Amino acid sequence: MSHTSEFSTNLISSLHETLIDLNRHPYPHVPSPETCKKRASVALVLRIRPDFHYWPPHSRFSPDSQTTASPIDIINGFFDQEWVRRGDAEIVFIKRAARGGDRWSSHSAFPGGKRDTEDENDKEVAIRETLEEIGLDLKSPNALYIGNLPERVVSTSWGKVPIMVLCPFVFLWTQPDMPPLKLQPTEVASTHWVPLRVLLSPSTRTFEYVDVSDRFARRGGRMMKLFLKPVLGKMRFSAIRLLPSETLHCASTAEYFSQPVQSNKKSWGSWVYNLYKGNTDSTPLIGEKPLLLWGLTLGMLADLLEQLPPHNAIELWSHPTFTSPDVRWIVTLITHSLKQRNVARLGSNSTVVDNETEAVASGEGSWYVSELTNNKPLRKGKNKTQTYAVGVMLDGYYDLMRKGVWIAAVCRVFATVVFIVCMVRRFRRHRF
Repeated sequence: MSHTSEFSTNLISSLHETLIDLNRHPYPHVPSPETCKKRASVALVLRIRPDFHYWPPHSRFSPDSQTTASPIDIINGFFDQEWVRRGDAEIVFIKRAARGGDRWSSHSAFPGGKRDTEDENDKEVAIRETLEEIGLDLKSPNALYIGNLPERVVSTSWGKVPIMVLCPFVFLWTQPDMPPLKLQPTEVASTHWVPLRVLLSPSTRTFEYVDVSDRFARRGGRMMKLFLKPVLGKMRFSAIRLLPSETLHCASTAEYFSQPVQSNKKSWGSWVYNLYKGNTDSTPLIGEKPLLLWGLTLGMLADLLEQLPPHNAIELWSHPTFTSPDVRWIVTLITHSLKQRNVARLGSNSTVVDNETEAVASGEGSWYVSELTNNKPLRKGKNKTQTYAVGVMLDGYYDLMRKGVWIAAVCRVFATVVFIVCMVRRFRRHRF
C-alpha cells in the first residue's frame, strides 16, 4: 500500500469517528441579535471518491433503505463498505460568479445563502440554496444529513455591528458516483471537489492579499483612503490553495474564458512605490489566479479540519496582518500579549464570529451566548470545546490592529516631516 493510500485509509477512519461525533453532539443554536435578524446557511457536502482498484460497479447502500436504523447505524453501515474504507474523502467548494458590488464576488465558498421567510429552519436554507446554486439535491435518498458546525455572528469589518448569523451544516453523499451538477450562472462560476488530505496538508497553506484601506477610511472619504493605501499596503489573510480532483465550470459566465493577463514592465518609480507599500509581489501573474480559500469559509472549514488528524488546523492558521513592514512590526508588537492570552483560552471560552471581522466573545454585546460548553463532550484537537476556535484567536485583535495602523500612520507622517526639515536645512546650508 502506498503512503498516500495508507494516509487516506487512516483519514477515512478518523472521518468516520468525527461524523458520528457531529451527529451525536450538535452545536448549540445561536439566536439572531436584536439589531439584526438576518440569517444564512451553508452546506459542507462530503463524498468518498473510490480508489481505482476498489471502484464498485454500483453501491446498493441507501440511507432511505434503512428506515428503522438510527443515524449512527446508517453512518456505520456506510463506512463498513470496502470501497469507502479504501476511498478518498472530498468536499465540494464553489467559486462565486464575479459581480460588481458583491463583497464575496469570485470568492471560494460553500454553497449556501440567506434565509427567506418561507424557509422552515436554517438547515432547510442550506438544502434549498445547494439545489438552486449547483443542482445537488440534499433531500435525495443518497444524501445523509450528519449535523452542524458552530454557528457564528458575522459582523461588519472593523466594527461590532452584526449583519447576520451564519449556520454551517454537514452532509454526506453515500454513492460512489454523483448526478450531473447544474450551476446557476448568476451565482456560481465553478465547482471544485477537493480531497480532505489536500486541505490538511501544510504545503497548501498560503496567504491572500486584500486592499482594506477603504474599510479604515469610510468616515474620512476618498482623501483618507488615498492617504492610507500607501501606508497600509495590503492586508494578509491566512489561506489554503485548493487543488481540486474534479472541477466543473459554468461556461456561460464571463470569467470562464478571458484573455491572458499580460505582464507590463514596471518603471523604477513604480517599483519604489510598491516597495514603500510593502507590495513586492505586485506584478500580475500570467494565466489564471490560484484558487484560494480564506476568510469566513476558511474559518468554518477549520472547525471541521481541527477534528481530523493531525489536529493542527488552528496551529497552521495565522493572524491577519499587513504587507508594509513597519505596520506589520507595530501590529505584531502591540498584539503579542493578547495573542498569547487567546491561545491559552482555547478550550475554555466560546465565541461565535466571522474570522474576517471583529471577534464577539461570549458575554460581550447583545448577542451573548452563554455556557456553550456546559455538559458537552471534549472535541479532538487543540480546540476541544463547542467553540468557534478562530473567533477565540481573534477576540480583541482587530481593536489593537486598528490602533497599530494609526500609530504607524502617525510615525510615517512624523518621519516624513523630519526628513523634509532635514533636507530643507541641508539645502540652506549648501546654498548660503
